[in-house]
Amino acid sequence: MYKILNPENIKLWLEAAMLGLIGFIAVRIAVRATCILLAKALDENKLFIFNKLSTYLLNTIILLLVLDFAGVQLKLLLGAAGVFTVAIGFASQTSASNLISGLFLIGEKPFKKGDVITIGDKTGVVMAINLFSTRLRTLDNLLVRVPNETLMKSEITNVTHFPIRRADLQIPLSFEADLVQVERILRDLAEDSGQCLDEPKPIFIVQGIRESRLDAQFSFWIHRDNFLKTKNEFYGRMITAFKNNNVEISLPKVVHINRD
Repeated sequence: MYKILNPENIKLWLEAAMLGLIGFIAVRIAVRATCILLAKALDENKLFIFNKLSTYLLNTIILLLVLDFAGVQLKLLLGAAGVFTVAIGFASQTSASNLISGLFLIGEKPFKKGDVITIGDKTGVVMAINLFSTRLRTLDNLLVRVPNETLMKSEITNVTHFPIRRADLQIPLSFEADLVQVERILRDLAEDSGQCLDEPKPIFIVQGIRESRLDAQFSFWIHRDNFLKTKNEFYGRMITAFKNNNVEISLPKVVHINRD
């Protein structure tokens, strides 16, 4: 039986430990240097995966070489590791599924770090895409960790994938409103804003007729970085222009019934 604390083996183990330390340092330097060389060829997510996998693989090889140098019987060690791996595999199926899903997400690239995505009822900025999970910073500054398996099984909306977005303004109008005048006012506001794009052109449509109003929609395209600011400012300018031109917005009416 191999005795690790046998005085005859202490020197051997010290030498093995020194070789292992040198090997681990060499792996770290080599992987970091390789990542620097590949930085222009790979995006951040693929570079992250390469860094992790190559580090784990090379460190495992170094560890096995060190144990072999110290005289440990690797056949017995690998046999025990196989049994241990099977046991761990049954206990960590979710982690394996998240890992595989993470690799698919990085390969497919439905989003990248810095994108704003919506999944379920959560919307946030992608902070990091890791092997097992993706981290989001919500619009109210909360950190949300989403397992990669959940992302693969869910519908994902990438809000900032394209450089421009369409802003849809829902406008309830009274039946007395002059639709031609309303459309002219809205198009003039879009033209004067300096933020609304000429192409694609703005669109004004009547979506339907309700009991007490017309449901209209005015849509225009803007750069995604100015989306919320421009849309909010447009609402304010629209209300002011409607007041100045006597365009009536239909508001819900409250009817009070006196039972006395």
